[in-house]
Amino acid sequence: MYQCQTSNCGYLYNPEKGDRKGKVPKGTKFEDLSEEWKCPVCGATKKMFKLLAVPGAA
Repeated sequence: MYQCQTSNCGYLYNPEKGDRKGKVPKGTKFEDLSEEWKCPVCGATKKMFKLLAVPGAA
């Protein structure tokens, strides 16, 4: 999952859920989001998101 890094937001983009507000279907990888996609909470661009550690990954 990717987390928005702007102050007072912290929105988590979960590819299993997609982004209903942004009309992004379930199963869409973060990397496959258009460059125009923005955080549905605060409007931040993709560049403001950070990959969170994946459980079980080394």
